Amino acid sequence: MSWAGPDDIFLSTSLATYLDKKLLVLLRDGRKLLGLLRSFDQFANVVLEGACERVIVGNLYCDVPLGLYVIRGENVVLIGELDLEKEELPPHMTAVSEAEIKRAQKAEREATDLKGSMRKRMEFLDFD
Repeated sequence: MSWAGPDDIFLSTSLATYLDKKLLVLLRDGRKLLGLLRSFDQFANVVLEGACERVIVGNLYCDVPLGLYVIRGENVVLIGELDLEKEELPPHMTAVSEAEIKRAQKAEREATDLKGSMRKRMEFLDFD
């Protein structure tokens, strides 16, 4: 494996340039994980240290701590470095506890289910 030097940072497709940096990893199921990249392999399996799952519901968010986390490469959609100089979230976002974010997730899921069931009931009207 060739390791990229500082001059090759924009030319490398390897995750080696992201070692020991804080990353955002977007997973196939929509989860967003943040943590320090400690290791990776040719299949994009990655190890994050100090990982947390960022859960966002509306204007609420919560970082659920996970610790040392191994992610199978086939579940990775996107990996990006976080800029530590910038704010991670817009100012209108509010940090809440895990219990509050779970309640908000449940309410959002129920609202989505209700909307889907209402749509099914209205299909017979055929507005097209």
